[in-house]
Amino acid sequence: MPYDLVIKNGVLIDGSGLPRYHADVAVRHGRIAAIGKIRERAREVIDADGLVVTPGFIDGHTHMDAQIFWDPLGTCSCWHGVTTVVMGNCGFTLAPCAASDKHLVVRNLQRAEDISLEAMEAGIEWRWTTFPEWLDCLDALPKGINYASYLGHCALRTHVMGERAFEQAATEDDLRAMERELRDAIRAGAMGFTTSRSPIHETPDGRPVASRLATWGEVRRLVGVMGEMNAGIFELAGEAVGRELGDLAGFRDYHVRLRDLAVETGRPITWGMFSRLEAPAVWRRYMELLDETAAAGGRMFAQVHSRGLNVVLSFKSQLPFDHLPAWKPFRALPLAEQRERLRDPETRRRLIEGAHETPERRALGTEARPFPYEWIFLYDDVAGPHRTVAEIARERGVDPAEAMIDLALERDLERFFIHPVANEDQDTVLEMMRHPRAVVTFSDSGAHVSQIIDSSLQTHLLSHWVRAKQVFTLEQAVRMLTLVPATHWGFADRGLVREGFAADLIVFDPDTISPELPEVVNDLPAGARRLVQRARGIAATIVNGEVLLRDGKHTGALPGQLLRGPLARRP
Repeated sequence: MPYDLVIKNGVLIDGSGLPRYHADVAVRHGRIAAIGKIRERAREVIDADGLVVTPGFIDGHTHMDAQIFWDPLGTCSCWHGVTTVVMGNCGFTLAPCAASDKHLVVRNLQRAEDISLEAMEAGIEWRWTTFPEWLDCLDALPKGINYASYLGHCALRTHVMGERAFEQAATEDDLRAMERELRDAIRAGAMGFTTSRSPIHETPDGRPVASRLATWGEVRRLVGVMGEMNAGIFELAGEAVGRELGDLAGFRDYHVRLRDLAVETGRPITWGMFSRLEAPAVWRRYMELLDETAAAGGRMFAQVHSRGLNVVLSFKSQLPFDHLPAWKPFRALPLAEQRERLRDPETRRRLIEGAHETPERRALGTEARPFPYEWIFLYDDVAGPHRTVAEIARERGVDPAEAMIDLALERDLERFFIHPVANEDQDTVLEMMRHPRAVVTFSDSGAHVSQIIDSSLQTHLLSHWVRAKQVFTLEQAVRMLTLVPATHWGFADRGLVREGFAADLIVFDPDTISPELPEVVNDLPAGARRLVQRARGIAATIVNGEVLLRDGKHTGALPGQLLRGPLARRP
C-alpha cells in the first residue's frame, strides 16, 4: 500500500536534541509510518534536498480563542512553523458563557487582550454555554493547525456570578458552582485552569478583570480541584509584587504561596517571565523559585521569550502620542488626512510641542506610551542593529518627535518603530532561555494584535540565536521548540519525529529561515486592524500528515485537530 506522503532527501533533526542525520520520512493516515530510506511509492512526495525536516513547533501560550472562528489557518503562528497551540491563557476564555451573557466575557477580553469588540461581534457565532460544549464547537470548526484550550477564570467567574464577578469575593455557593464547572471542563478535555492576578489586566472602563477579584483562597480551591483529579496545568498572569522588589515581604509571600500550591496540589504551575529595566533583579528571583519548588517536591516551569517584548509603532497602528491631548483628535483622522496635515508647519509645531504633554490615560501592558527616545528604535529590517530615534534626532538636530514624523513621512507613513517594554537586555534573555526549567514560548498570538507581533519568536530563535549568534546548535533550538513544550503540556505523540507519532512536520532552510517585516492589515471581521508577520525559508508545513503550507502559501487543506486534555484521552 503506498504512503500518503514521503519527504525525501532531507536532513532529519528529530526534536530529541540528538545529532542530525539523513533520512526520508513516510506518512500514512496522519502518522509517521517509517523513517529511513523509503523506496515505496507515495501519493505525494516532497524533495527536501538541502533542507532540514523537524517536528512542528508547539506554542504553549496563545490567545486564539476568538480568532479561531474567523481564521481557520491560525495565522500568524502557522507561517512560523507552529503546528500546535495552547489557548485560553491568563484567565481569558470564551467559555463557560451563555450567548445572553457574552458581553461579560467580551468585557474581560477587550482591553486586557486587545481583541476587537467589533471583530468578536461580527466573527463569532455563539453556540455553547458550558465548557464541554465549547470544546465540541471547537472540534467541529475547520482548522489549519492543532488547538488545545484551558478553562479561564474570568469566564468561569462571570458564568457563575454574573456582574458580581467584577465587584466582590465569591460566596461558598459560588465556589462550589465553579468547582463543578471546572471538574466538568477537565473531564471534557480542558488542558487545565488559568487566571490573571495582574494589575495590567483591566476592562475598557478601567475596572479589574473578573479574576482579579478572586481571593487567593478561591484560587487554591480551584487548583485543588485539579489536584483531586490528578489532571491539568495551572497557568497564571502574576501579581503586582512580581514586577518590583520594593515590598520584599509581599514578594516572598507570593512566592511561598505559589510554591506551596504546587506542592499541595501536585499540579504543574507555569507563568510567563520577562526581565525589565526598572526591576532588573526580579527575573532571577523567579528562576530561583523554580528550583526551590522542585526541591520542595512541586512542579513549576517558566515561559520565556526569545527576544524583547517589542511594542510595534507606526502611524498605521499605534504611536506613543495617541493619548496625548494634542494628538488624540489628530490620530482620529483618516490616515490620508493625517499625512496631508503633517506637512503643514503649524500642525507639526502643535504636535511636536504636544508630544511632551501628559497622556490622558495610563498605558497598560503592550499599549503604546511615551517613553525615552533612547528606547524607541527605527525598525527598517528585522535583523538590526536598530538605531534609536534619539540618535537620529541628534544627527538631524531636531526634536525626537519631529524625527519620528519625518522618518515616517519618508516612507509614506509605512515605516515602523519598536519599543521594548520588557526583555530589553538580550544577555538576560539568553540566560532565561538556557534555564532548564524554562520553555521558549509565549507568543500571545491572537491577542494584542495591533500592538505586538510575537508569533515570530520561533523563527527569531532559529535565525538570530542559532544562525547569527551561534549560541545554540540547530538541534538544541529545535528541541526547545518541539519536545520541550510537548513534554510540559503532555502532548505525548507530538514533538518528535518517531514512528507512530502524529505527522506534524516542518521542512525549512536553516540558512534562510527568518521572520519578515510586519505589515498592518484590516483583515479581521468588521475590518478590524491587526499586525501580521510572515516568514521566509519554510518550504512546507505539514499538520497531521497533510501539507498545510508550501512556501508560506495555503494548499487548501485544513487538517488541524482539537487536542483534548489528559482525562478526555484516557480510555
